[in-house]
Amino acid sequence: MKIESASRRKVVVVGAGAVGATFAYALAQSGLADEIVLIDRNESLVRGQVLDLAHGQSFFPTVSIRCGDPSDYGDAHLIVLTAGAAQRPGETRLQLLQKNAAVVRSVVAEILSRNASAVMLVVTNPVDVMTYVALRATGWDRRRVFGSGTVLDSARLRHLLSMHCGIDVHNVHGYILGEHGDSEFAAWSMTHVAGMPIDTYCPFCRRCNDWTSERDRIAQQVRDSAYHIIDYKGATCFAVGLALVRITGAILRGQKSVLTVSALLDGEYGLRDVCLSVPCVVSSGGVERIVEGTLPEQEHAALHSSATTLKQAIRELEAGE
Repeated sequence: MKIESASRRKVVVVGAGAVGATFAYALAQSGLADEIVLIDRNESLVRGQVLDLAHGQSFFPTVSIRCGDPSDYGDAHLIVLTAGAAQRPGETRLQLLQKNAAVVRSVVAEILSRNASAVMLVVTNPVDVMTYVALRATGWDRRRVFGSGTVLDSARLRHLLSMHCGIDVHNVHGYILGEHGDSEFAAWSMTHVAGMPIDTYCPFCRRCNDWTSERDRIAQQVRDSAYHIIDYKGATCFAVGLALVRITGAILRGQKSVLTVSALLDGEYGLRDVCLSVPCVVSSGGVERIVEGTLPEQEHAALHSSATTLKQAIRELEAGE
């Protein structure tokens, strides 16, 4: 079934692996999209994923789900790029960068050939570097191309704080900033519980004897989360799929949501020519604006250190090509 409407909310998912398929599954249940199109070079995989999803259509809101091809980029509202390889044993970080950069550039070339006017959301890892690669390859305005960044990491932080403080996760607010990776950090200056800064709330909580050591432990647990999940089951898919639905909702509904997506900085926070996660207003056109707050000295330094790590990765990628 294909909904014929010039105003249909069409989402094209590039990559039908664990992340792409899980995102499509969660998106179908959300009712946000009118049309979900999956594209993958593995034709058997994408056909199987679409057929499996289509069999569940009687259980979620009306939506068209089908296999697609590059012609679908032309009238898409949102293109979500999940295609790419995972790092294999014995494979260097640079080899993974080169491999996935080639995938991203190949997809971008097909998108450009269709004169797409869509917003592009990059999920392929390492997401900050791949967002930079995609943005430079498109030549589009920086607002239209951004990465999933630390939206998932921030959700992990909220979950862990919720468990630690014994508070509903919906009443806990906090952000992970910087790289989606080992140099990310928790912005404790932006973390609130019950409307109070976390350091102000802590004396009321009384659930730990040393909040400083506890918050370091929690931040490290956030950074290590993906490693643990991959060790247990091989890949992460459920939470990231839901994080992508959250970002998609902000775009398709024009919600002006503040999310820590990976955006190209151009002077904000004293940084340029690097994609990393800071609070951004996400709406129908993509990143509507970057929310530039004042960070304490330690967090400001951590953000710049993360940027240095990412710029080095970009230099390695460009030197190896």
